[in-house]
Amino acid sequence: MNFVEELKWRGMIQDIMPGTEEQLNKEMTTSYVGIDPTADSLHIGHLCSVMMLRHFQRCGHKPIALIGGATGMIGDPSGKSAERNLLDEKTLQHNQDAIKKQLSKFLDFENDTPNAAEIVNNYDWMKNFSFLDFVRDIGKHITVNYMMAKDSVKKRLNGEERDGLSFTEFTYQLLQAYDFLFLNTHKNCKLQMGGSDQWGNITTGTELIRRITGSEAFALTCPLITKADGRKFGKTESGNIWLDARYTSPYKFYQFWMNVSDEEAKRYIKIFTFIDKNEIEKLVEEQDAMPHLRVLQKRLAKEITSMVHSEKDYDAAVEASQILFGKSTFETLAKLDEQTFLTVFEGVPQYEISPSIIDETINIVELLSAVTNIFQSKSELRKLIAGGGLSINKQKIENADKTMGTNDLLNKKYILVQKGKKDYYIIKIS
Repeated sequence: MNFVEELKWRGMIQDIMPGTEEQLNKEMTTSYVGIDPTADSLHIGHLCSVMMLRHFQRCGHKPIALIGGATGMIGDPSGKSAERNLLDEKTLQHNQDAIKKQLSKFLDFENDTPNAAEIVNNYDWMKNFSFLDFVRDIGKHITVNYMMAKDSVKKRLNGEERDGLSFTEFTYQLLQAYDFLFLNTHKNCKLQMGGSDQWGNITTGTELIRRITGSEAFALTCPLITKADGRKFGKTESGNIWLDARYTSPYKFYQFWMNVSDEEAKRYIKIFTFIDKNEIEKLVEEQDAMPHLRVLQKRLAKEITSMVHSEKDYDAAVEASQILFGKSTFETLAKLDEQTFLTVFEGVPQYEISPSIIDETINIVELLSAVTNIFQSKSELRKLIAGGGLSINKQKIENADKTMGTNDLLNKKYILVQKGKKDYYIIKIS
């Protein structure tokens, strides 16, 4: 495959330096993407750059993921309105290990071919670099005028933030440029890729390489992904959508992709999957013909949930979705782990009762009216049961004399009450 052509039709190129495509067509080329290590998980805002690395390796080139252990201690001003918190070395090492594990789902680090992926940490070559050595050997090659002309700097200096731009952050541009120089010198890395907000930092690196070594280096960026309404991609009201299941459950991850708009789905399926052009065009035709079936969203959610988590997690997420939005059984409900159960029924009214109440079996009418007050009237509840309108743990209650005990609990502590088709309540034993 031609890497540049592949990215073009997928809408994954914002800026590309002249000569880049010619370099990639000439020989196997090494490229890197920098990854911020300020958390021990990537989030979906990182995915476009990670997918670029995956495509790069699939096209026969060598990808390097650079963990910014040194630059992570400083903070990049690009696209930020305030200086970030600095991290200690132990935390950064932990974050790097976690991130590599996630990257292994996208990149092949283990094969013995020349284009095997690598992961590096710029802290390894920056930790013993003295300030005097840096300003003498690197700083003299790039003028302040050149650095001030970059958009990432100008926006912070001309912005409304009172704090302005610290000297620490101002040096970030030069430190990132040195990373490119180091990898160019030691690993023959000729291309740096990243989000479009990194264009200024990346081109400073190509300029530093040209001035110090006289050799050519190249730059390529992908667009910053936004939602259809222009809002920041990858964030919800509750925060980032993380790749780590500890922070975003596979169910919630799956639901994020299922809930994107039709226009977003048309863009995202090109960027976040490896489905080929012909198949995507057919999927788009199906979507346009029958938008209510949400063909694109379903395929997008399947591909990316299986890739980031697993097919098993995808299947479980689909099953969990059916609990709210389709027909499901007690067996399906009982298979949910506690975290997924609570995520599926997030926002549902909860009632807490003492374990002693359920240790001895209790009549269902007594439990739902007198004990929890879910239903105000026992007679109303009995009418509901007689009409087939009450389900407990997805099992229809046909007799008002039914009793509940500890064997009826989900995850040994929950009872799910359903009134009609849409009204849910949770009883928690605590």
